Amino acid sequence: MTTVDPLGYGATSFWLETCDDDLTPRPSLDGSADVDVAILGAGYSGLWTAYELLRRDPSLKVTVLEREIAGFGASGRNGGWCAAGLQISPANLERRFGRAAMTALEDSVDSGVDEIGRVCAEEGIDADYVKGGSLTVARGAHQMPELEAHWESLVAAGRADQYVRLDAAGAADRVRVEGALGGIFGTQYASIQPAKLVRGLARAVERRGGTIHERTAVVDVEPGAGYGQLRPALRTARGELRAGTVVLAGEAYLTQLRPWHRALLPTYSLIVLTEPLSDAQWATIGWRDRECLASYRISIDYLTRTADGRILFGGRGAPYRYGSRIEPAFDRDERTHAMLRRFVEAWFPSIAGIGFSHAWGGPIGFPRDWLPTFSHDQRTGIASARGYTGHGVATANLAGRVLADLITGAQTELTELPLVNHRSPNWEPEPFRWLGVRYVQESLLRLDAKAERTGRPPSGRSLAERLAAR
Repeated sequence: MTTVDPLGYGATSFWLETCDDDLTPRPSLDGSADVDVAILGAGYSGLWTAYELLRRDPSLKVTVLEREIAGFGASGRNGGWCAAGLQISPANLERRFGRAAMTALEDSVDSGVDEIGRVCAEEGIDADYVKGGSLTVARGAHQMPELEAHWESLVAAGRADQYVRLDAAGAADRVRVEGALGGIFGTQYASIQPAKLVRGLARAVERRGGTIHERTAVVDVEPGAGYGQLRPALRTARGELRAGTVVLAGEAYLTQLRPWHRALLPTYSLIVLTEPLSDAQWATIGWRDRECLASYRISIDYLTRTADGRILFGGRGAPYRYGSRIEPAFDRDERTHAMLRRFVEAWFPSIAGIGFSHAWGGPIGFPRDWLPTFSHDQRTGIASARGYTGHGVATANLAGRVLADLITGAQTELTELPLVNHRSPNWEPEPFRWLGVRYVQESLLRLDAKAERTGRPPSGRSLAERLAAR
């Protein structure tokens, strides 16, 4: 089928535009209701939680409220990576929680990659899932120290068995990137069509008895009190949804509710997409296995080869907005999108002059300590999964499994993970938040540009690098 899109949601991203689904919004919540579990957000976190709850107990009444449509947020806009690990190094995790807890956490996140593939097969979700691994390259001598440090950290953490260190020829055998002197290949990565995954997951939730109300904005969250004496609720303009447990799964958009305004930092990640390449053009590049591709730039880049033969190039650089504002106009930033288009031709000069068909972006949620949270407060009845720092596809699957265990009272290996009921500190109030974040953003871009110009790596000692260290 072709995508049905009466309200124009496909303009949000190439993924939604081409997801071959009916984007007509599901009916809104009309009036108040009581359910067992009420979930804010029909993205990966909310839908995986609903799916796992219903898989464990089909008798549960589970209802999801979504302000727009399922997949409108990061779940329908991301770079197409289903990635192992978190956006914080194993060494940092080990320092915080110890070796055993670090290993259990890393293994649990990694399991999400295969679990997503398994559910796609079981539920008949055609999400263009390909487990082709990842390739992170050092583009120039200035990035080699970071490659060396990355490899040493994997070895020290006992994670190197899932990775292969490559010289320039080995990296080029996978993907021929201009200036690549070496790379690290990771086995536990897959690429996906994000919107097909989230839209298929929404249908799987409904088949298992769940209810999804779209175009239903939550304006307030009422905590419960006294261990069930007063049940928590999600309030909307047209009624409230009261439940035994309320799950907050809005990621960056959760910051638009006042009690969680400083819980996360909404930072924009932007993407450009080429026209489809010809077979001859692909022959100059390789990239046969659709590996997730990146480099060791401080300010982050990520690339995907789409199922229909395009190159997606994503990166940071769009400015943080004062007051953690989120607006549709911020999904595009011409300065950043122009920079990303230049990067495509720098990485792959054999396709110089290639046309670009799409550009989009959206906010991702950064916790103050870079650590995600999977929480369930039995006293208030509020549960939450958040803080993925742009690494949320596999982590959200793990979050759904963890929250389902917590909500149903199961004691499992997952409920013992160190991120369960973890509390990240709040971000600073404005104007300090804006001053600090904009300083780091601009500094990292300048450091990357200087390194590329001089061939010398950043020192690692600058204030911006220390603030951004993970």
